[in-house]
Amino acid sequence: MNSLEENLREYFEWFHRHPELSYEEYGTTKRIREILEEAGVEILPCNLETGLVAIVRGEKEGPVQALRCDIDALPVREETNLSYASEFEGKMHACGHDFHITAGIGCAILLTKRKSELAGTVKIIFQPAEESSVGALKIMETDVMNGVERIWGLHADPTNETGYVGIREGYVAAAADRFLVTIAGMGCHGAHPDHGVDPIPAAAAMVQAFQTIITRNVDAFHPALLSVTRIEAGQTWNVIPETAELEGTVRTMNREDRALAERRMREIAQSTAQAYGATAQFQWFPGSPAVYNDGEMVNHAVRTAQKQKLQVVPEESSMGGDDFSFYEENIPGCYIKIGTGIGPTIHQPGFRVDERVLLPAVEFLTVLFTDK
Repeated sequence: MNSLEENLREYFEWFHRHPELSYEEYGTTKRIREILEEAGVEILPCNLETGLVAIVRGEKEGPVQALRCDIDALPVREETNLSYASEFEGKMHACGHDFHITAGIGCAILLTKRKSELAGTVKIIFQPAEESSVGALKIMETDVMNGVERIWGLHADPTNETGYVGIREGYVAAAADRFLVTIAGMGCHGAHPDHGVDPIPAAAAMVQAFQTIITRNVDAFHPALLSVTRIEAGQTWNVIPETAELEGTVRTMNREDRALAERRMREIAQSTAQAYGATAQFQWFPGSPAVYNDGEMVNHAVRTAQKQKLQVVPEESSMGGDDFSFYEENIPGCYIKIGTGIGPTIHQPGFRVDERVLLPAVEFLTVLFTDK
């Protein structure tokens, strides 16, 4: 019989070889279900096309808690030379979700074996489509979160070696919003700009003006950024186009700053376009809110890590987003980063997880729920 550590490595390598993109995690879901059923873990019936939820009911009275483990991969071509590299061209677990899945499975198995030590109930959520930024909403459309009093999350951390965990109270990931501005002018011959309204100068001025929101409207001590990531206008060299587009992202930690950014961008887009004789359509696509770690949960996580002989380091804040924050709009949460070996950062083709972290991570998560 294989040891738990050997099984975890086998599970992890299978998930790494078979990455599936957001909302396409059918094979992943099937494999998770097979493993859990074979281990005697109860699976909740819920109306999910991909993803599933396991539940462990303790033998003592206690709270209902949840653990979120995301399961989707990225459209990245793997360059790790691992013996168990992705078998699906152009797809890769470049964010560590294969590690998250495996840790969740291991936690579910150990908690099931240790029901007598568990006070309360734990729901292990294998969530689809985190990379879409809104996959958590698929879970929240079901009744899975009913009665859940607090939720835990984990993420692979390639900036720390195995044996380290990053934990910190407060904001640890930003709200991630998208914007799109369409500037409408009047197309004309490139040699006769006076016969039309050129949207390109308006777009250029808008890019510059948007940055003043961060430098002049947001508190200097509040993390915030605004990036225009796409500018598109015109088809050829001698024609002034009719329209131009700007697209990008705004990242904020503070709720008031998030609302301020949207309002000021809308005002600047419209007034700048008008100043150049054009018009602007401003669209704001809200993504996930900022991730906030509850103080009481942080204290418990730190104590648990120390008991497990793990090295606790301050969790770094990131302007990246995570839809874990959607759960936190209703209940306290804590998002922990687990060192997976220093190497290429997440979303890179060379990202990899040191398999030696699998068992310690599972034991840490399990004790998190069984220790008072």
